[in-house]
Amino acid sequence: MITEISEGQSKRGNTCSADVVIVGGGPAGLAAAIALRQTGADVLLIDAQEPGIDKACGEGLMPDSLLELSRLGIDLAKVEGAPFGGIRFADRDSTVSSAFTTGEGMGVRRLALHRQLLERATTMGVRMRWKTRVELTPGKKPSIEGEALCCKYLIGADGESSRTRSWAGLNNGAVRSRRFGFRAHFELPTDGNVGMSQVEVHWGDGGQAYVTPVGERTVCVAVISRSQLPTTFNAVIDSIPALRELLSRAKQLTPQRGAVTMTSSFHRVTRGNVALVGDASGSADAITGEGLAMGFRQALLLRDSIAEGGLELYQAQHADILRLPQQMARVMLLMDRHPRLRKRTLRALAARPDLFAAMLRVHLNEERLPHVVLRHGVRFGRLLLFSAG
Repeated sequence: MITEISEGQSKRGNTCSADVVIVGGGPAGLAAAIALRQTGADVLLIDAQEPGIDKACGEGLMPDSLLELSRLGIDLAKVEGAPFGGIRFADRDSTVSSAFTTGEGMGVRRLALHRQLLERATTMGVRMRWKTRVELTPGKKPSIEGEALCCKYLIGADGESSRTRSWAGLNNGAVRSRRFGFRAHFELPTDGNVGMSQVEVHWGDGGQAYVTPVGERTVCVAVISRSQLPTTFNAVIDSIPALRELLSRAKQLTPQRGAVTMTSSFHRVTRGNVALVGDASGSADAITGEGLAMGFRQALLLRDSIAEGGLELYQAQHADILRLPQQMARVMLLMDRHPRLRKRTLRALAARPDLFAAMLRVHLNEERLPHVVLRHGVRFGRLLLFSAG
């Protein structure tokens, strides 16, 4: 599919050759580059854009995400952001929250995170070519500016519409959900408001809104539509009175930025010496907040697999990384599609916050879903039945 480096060829002497070439310089691509450099691999990362690369997302990193970053040698303690200690769900009638049992999460601007990953990759010796497009023509070797790429492994980290995936013949899969989202940043009013210590997830008739603290009084507000039909930021906010009132008194700091969020999976994420990471390899709806974390875990798994001499381990265990986030996405999207079920569920969780805490532990992979169902399933079912009022 692509040629390996010829024996005795100088990798550093040829700007188009490396042990590993990574197509895509977003968080997943940079994380993979950093992880592979930890093993001593010569890594060349190529992206058509220039840093920093922004994308609409909720900008909240859960405690397990911070752990994965630490394994990549990245500490966000000195980065401008805001810690948060738990998650809160709310609709017009009910609210329920739970604190994390281990550690804190961190709200950090996407651009700030990208800068940290870029600095770490630079320090680690990753070679990077920005504003450079990789030519991926079916039946031909990948090239840049007419010169063929020569590497042992080609990694596609080029997003949900991955050209690498298409070129490698790995598009065989399914998109299970597709929704529209927007993001903007706001400075909260000072009239008695002391900021936020949790990520808030607000449910309304128009969709969900996620409010993540990313500074002392700065929040990231991300909204996602209820259905596959296009929507607007204001339409979702208008369906959530409490949030609409708060933001009416807040100062908008950044323009709205849109994105599409999907739940997708593919039959294979490797072929020959090609592997996919990040959204290129499959995704879970942004309602889970796990997109970045999955990319970091995949980067570490890819590192371990290549260190063992191939991509077999990565192919075998990749689905495990997607499984739990996609299961959680299905549950929460079911609530989203059926407002009466959502209202009953939130009312039941508000009555028994220990159940919400258990689900949060599942989300953080601290407790297994079957165990929670066995322990709480009957009681939760009764609460749903008797919370119709």
